[in-house]
Amino acid sequence: MDEWLTQARDAVAQAAGVAPGDLELDDEAVRTLLDVARIAAHESGERTNAPLLCYLLGRAEGEAGLDELAAAVRGTG
Repeated sequence: MDEWLTQARDAVAQAAGVAPGDLELDDEAVRTLLDVARIAAHESGERTNAPLLCYLLGRAEGEAGLDELAAAVRGTG
């Protein structure tokens, strides 16, 4: 993660009362999130749908894994 995102992650972790490591994004998660953000922006025609979809994925991730949720967005799940 770049410096800005690391600082934002740390602030979010502190506000949520969780360890920053719990919010770490590995390379695969980054690629997956950027891909579904691209899909949301291009298929909907609204760039603002990209961060909103990523938020929804984050909310749902406790119930299913990121790969499974991304597959649903891609229409392959």
